[in-house]
Amino acid sequence: MRMPRRGLVIQARTRWLLVGIALLFSLILLMYLLECAPQTDGNGSLPGVVGENMGKEYYQALLQEQEEHYQNRATSLKRQIAQLKQELQEMSDKLKSLQEKKTPKVNGMNYQGTKEQTSNDLLEFLHSQIDKAEVSMGAKLPSEYGVIPFESFTSMKVFQLEMGLTRHPEEKPVRKDKRDELVEVIEAGLEVINNPDEEDGQDEDDGVGERQLYSENDFIEGYYRTERDKGTQYELFYKKMDGMEYRHVTLFRPFGPLMKVKSETVDISRSIINIVVPLAGRTEAFAQFMQNFRDVCIHQDKRVHLTVVYFGQDGLSEVQSILESVARETDFHNYTLVSLNEEFNRGRGLDMGARAWEKGEVLMFFCDVDVYFTAEFLNSCRLNAEPGKKVFYPVVFSLYNPAIVYANQDLPPPVEQQLVHKKDSGFWRDFGFGMTCQYRTDFLTVGGFDLEVKGWGGEDVHLYRKYLHGDLMVIRTPVPGLFHLWHEKHCADELTPEQYRMCIQSKAMNEASHSHLGMLVFREEIETHLRKQAYRTNSEAVG
Repeated sequence: MRMPRRGLVIQARTRWLLVGIALLFSLILLMYLLECAPQTDGNGSLPGVVGENMGKEYYQALLQEQEEHYQNRATSLKRQIAQLKQELQEMSDKLKSLQEKKTPKVNGMNYQGTKEQTSNDLLEFLHSQIDKAEVSMGAKLPSEYGVIPFESFTSMKVFQLEMGLTRHPEEKPVRKDKRDELVEVIEAGLEVINNPDEEDGQDEDDGVGERQLYSENDFIEGYYRTERDKGTQYELFYKKMDGMEYRHVTLFRPFGPLMKVKSETVDISRSIINIVVPLAGRTEAFAQFMQNFRDVCIHQDKRVHLTVVYFGQDGLSEVQSILESVARETDFHNYTLVSLNEEFNRGRGLDMGARAWEKGEVLMFFCDVDVYFTAEFLNSCRLNAEPGKKVFYPVVFSLYNPAIVYANQDLPPPVEQQLVHKKDSGFWRDFGFGMTCQYRTDFLTVGGFDLEVKGWGGEDVHLYRKYLHGDLMVIRTPVPGLFHLWHEKHCADELTPEQYRMCIQSKAMNEASHSHLGMLVFREEIETHLRKQAYRTNSEAVG
């Protein structure tokens, strides 16, 4: 039988206390013996030898003086011993009192009571870790760098931000402990769903038939992140193949066993997304965007509204024509075109698109014309934004210049075939905050975009920081169904120095991977080497 940890600590302290007291008594006894031992003096005279001239009075006085000295010393030692006994008694009483508090004197309950108390203290500590962590509500953060992003995963793959030079943006878990961890988490979520507690508010019978049981095949996606001083948070989503309801389970591992935070049913079947796209010119890119919109939103999802905010007059008629053509061919009329005859301002465009909606609360997806998304991403958008509680800031996978990535081919493959998560094909755009899913009321409550920001960049970071400084939880994670397509970037001279620096940095990051850029930098050296190799080969052939 294992003793409680606190009982072991108390016993250890008592043992060391008794050892210390024993050592102290030994020291006092040694001092007493030294004091009582007869002193030898090299210059002293022995009776009848050298000191015969000294009389009895001298020796009597000397003996009396030594006797008084030893009596005083003995009295002092007795007083010190009495004080030590008193202190020992006081400490023994305190220790006894402490043991009585930790071990209630109930019939047959001494040890069991201590065990239960220890267990209760442990549970209290673990729950306090959940309360401290950013699980049920957001935390106010000083800047965008204070966010701990999630990593996303499916039953087969992990999508990760931190890659270094060896890891990949999408990969199967290589380490066995990571694989086992994710399998354990998925199974724990299934256990919560299939064996609900009373507090989950789920009936054993749903009123139609037997309650559905979920399996590993029903797991759709999950997110996890670790707060190093608290624990790991897991957000898990399950769905039946033929159903529209998602089961959402939140688990937390406070550096100990997994603990259920909540289990709930999430119905997104009626959740409309208002996709807001600001635009100026770039009609070819818009035509490509609408092709993806037609395939994903109109044919598959069927629960979206499109709001296009167009700046200027040049290209406006072409954009109108594209929208009308899609409407005729697909019978889709859930779109709004807002025309602004002014200079392009992304923040202003998104703000106008949000305010143009007049049907009350709605989930908004702020999007750009160069973004490609899947139907699965739209569901992730619905699952990770909640009015008054959560906003979703997915990390986009940004594709490199296809002319460089596929330089060994005559032509780059179609866009759909470029949508792969590889180191040489793209990167997680973790410095971008432009793509976001949030509810209209939350957007208006925080004050929307900073409309003083002109031109390219900056407006999305300002809005992101507003949420970080507030009480809403910010869900930040890479998602596999959201891509930023490469396009040539032009950094205008009118930009501020800070905006221009950000634009150039973004342009460099978007062009190619480290290895491909290296090949471009050393192109002349490589070509020289190839010419030498060819010359050497030809010389050997002639010789």
